[in-house]
Amino acid sequence: MTSRRRFLQSLSALVAAAPAFAAEPPPWKLNYMLASSMYGSLPLAEILPEVKKTGATSIELWPKKHGTQREEIDTIGHDKFAAMLKDHGLTFGGTTRYDLGPFRLTEEIGIVKKLGGTFIVTGGAGDYKVSPEQLKLNVKAFVEKMKPQAALAAENGLTLGIENHVNNLIDTPDSLRWLADEVRAIPGIGIALAPYHLPQEEKLLSDLIRHIDQKMTLFYAWEFGQGCFKAMPKEDELQQMPGRGKLDWKPLLQALKAIKFTGPTEIFMHPTPRGIPILPTAAETTAEIVRAKQHLDGLLS
Repeated sequence: MTSRRRFLQSLSALVAAAPAFAAEPPPWKLNYMLASSMYGSLPLAEILPEVKKTGATSIELWPKKHGTQREEIDTIGHDKFAAMLKDHGLTFGGTTRYDLGPFRLTEEIGIVKKLGGTFIVTGGAGDYKVSPEQLKLNVKAFVEKMKPQAALAAENGLTLGIENHVNNLIDTPDSLRWLADEVRAIPGIGIALAPYHLPQEEKLLSDLIRHIDQKMTLFYAWEFGQGCFKAMPKEDELQQMPGRGKLDWKPLLQALKAIKFTGPTEIFMHPTPRGIPILPTAAETTAEIVRAKQHLDGLLS
């Protein structure tokens, strides 16, 4: 009887402990979001049915000249746009507003919050053709000036993602590191990292990802390829897409996994001229995004 009682007690203990063994976290993966500009100036009625086909569950809206969808929701009404999202089982990510600049985002913050978004992407501001010492000071001054907008964003559950961009205050690897350091403890502001605008060196890019760490607001799966500033054969232009250019994405993905990045990743490129889909039709555009996604997911597996 004593042996039977001990056996039952041991069995009960094992059953009680079972959930701890069963509750393994799911494997890390990228959280894909679709940038509306990939479809140029096509209307939302044509783009929204494509979102889930690309492996994304949410959409980010771009304004002219890259797209027209941000202006479109003002025309059709924000409530109608919200209903369209619901009809397609989608969520809203946010907007890119280079046109407004980093200091005129108050109204946009309200609109993005209303629609359930979590971020606005914009650029830096300030002199960048200066010495490294002065550039570091200018980055610090920019962040100080951004504090009221960042506070407003944080109050509304948003983050302002400052993208590194050519001919911008935040352009070089050093300026990105300094920005990350300056915003580390400031809610409502982070970094939208675009590898395209940086030296195409896997170690440098991976180290930057690790340095930015939890201040990564959005990640662009976007490489330089042959650039996007002049007309060229489509197969050359498409080298901006993962798996078509020379960049080895595996070290970058390993860095994203190391920092446990769960924010949005956008498979991205710019066509020439701006405002057209990356390929002639919505279906072809979707297929190319899916191909790039399969390349990235294949590296993870």
